[in-house]
Amino acid sequence: MTRSAKTWDGGYTIAGIFGHGDAFVMRDPAGIRPAFYYQDDEVLVVASERPVIQTAFNIPLDAVKEIKPGHALIAKKDGTVTEEMFREPVEQKSCSFERIYFSRGSDADIYQERKSLGRLLCPQVLKSIDNDIKNTVFSFIPNTAEVSYYGMMDGINAYVRNCQKDILLNRDDKITDEEMEEVLSMKPRFEKLNVKDAKLRTFITQDADRQDMVQHVYDTTYGIVRDHEDTIVAIDDSIVRGTTLKQSILTILDRLHPKKIVIVSSAPQIRYPDCYGIDMSRMGEFVAFEAAISLLRKKGLAHIIEEVYQKCLASTTLPREKVQNYVKAIYEPFTDEEISQEIARIIKPHSLKAEVEVIFQTLENLHEACPNHKGDWYFSGNYPTPGGNKVVNKAFMNWMEGKNVRAYFSS
Repeated sequence: MTRSAKTWDGGYTIAGIFGHGDAFVMRDPAGIRPAFYYQDDEVLVVASERPVIQTAFNIPLDAVKEIKPGHALIAKKDGTVTEEMFREPVEQKSCSFERIYFSRGSDADIYQERKSLGRLLCPQVLKSIDNDIKNTVFSFIPNTAEVSYYGMMDGINAYVRNCQKDILLNRDDKITDEEMEEVLSMKPRFEKLNVKDAKLRTFITQDADRQDMVQHVYDTTYGIVRDHEDTIVAIDDSIVRGTTLKQSILTILDRLHPKKIVIVSSAPQIRYPDCYGIDMSRMGEFVAFEAAISLLRKKGLAHIIEEVYQKCLASTTLPREKVQNYVKAIYEPFTDEEISQEIARIIKPHSLKAEVEVIFQTLENLHEACPNHKGDWYFSGNYPTPGGNKVVNKAFMNWMEGKNVRAYFSS
């Protein structure tokens, strides 16, 4: 096992069984992919998520253990179970996108992390609506954003309580009954505006079927938003392609005649592909990348695109350890806010009447919310292994050459 894994590059949890009865599960040295297990006198079970083990065996949280990075859980045919190191662990870079989107929100830690992601977005949200709680309706988009929504609710409620306390404690003159009633009646408007009619996840649907699906999956709740007065703030777990927003959700929300629609992503801007087990390896699928390319061309910086391509081409002859992520240069001329503004322009349908703004989580807040899962390469481009840099450069070359293929198939 140690010899076989010596040159492996990537994120993995690999399970195997031998003909004589021994079995193993091995986890990559950076702990990129998750692996949990439970053992008693009768059973050994391993899964990528804790809640499924807890539910299936009706056991408490602390009974489930995590396989350490660079270690293998080895089960002998006589029932002996040990955890042994097969490669020296490196700096742990557990995938943060597992926490934001892919893993079950019923996990005890993930639930709190997603709430924290929503709460930490509140200063940006309040700035966007100019602190106008009275004329704002807060909601969420897909089911996976519901927990982040609860966190945003906590943050907005805390803001309102602080406003009430400040008004009541710091007035120099006596407050009238009417003013007191107005202060005490300050209440955020939390509503379920988006209704998902089918249990369909368009993010993981085949490309040929996605466009048709997104037009029929969502509906909305009528009679809540006041025509041309209210702003809608809708939190999403992440924005990858922007397809669902452009082709369905924004158009549906616009039927309610809001003054403004603010789409809030609990994840930062997804700028770079994944090559560690999640099928996100084509640059052209990221709306953040599309926005950066658009800005480069608008601002007379298109030469950067060709320069990056040439650096990526030259890197194909370098040793794997020498390769850098040259695609970072595509984003460097712009602030996060500039790219967010361009994303809002791209995803806004031409027929939409309401103003559209897009707010993304910051990397700093992501790390604060998920302190034990620092694998943020989707957002930062900082890959935990040399192979990640090879894949991102290959993905960019594929995009430049018009090849709609997965980068890790030919890297």
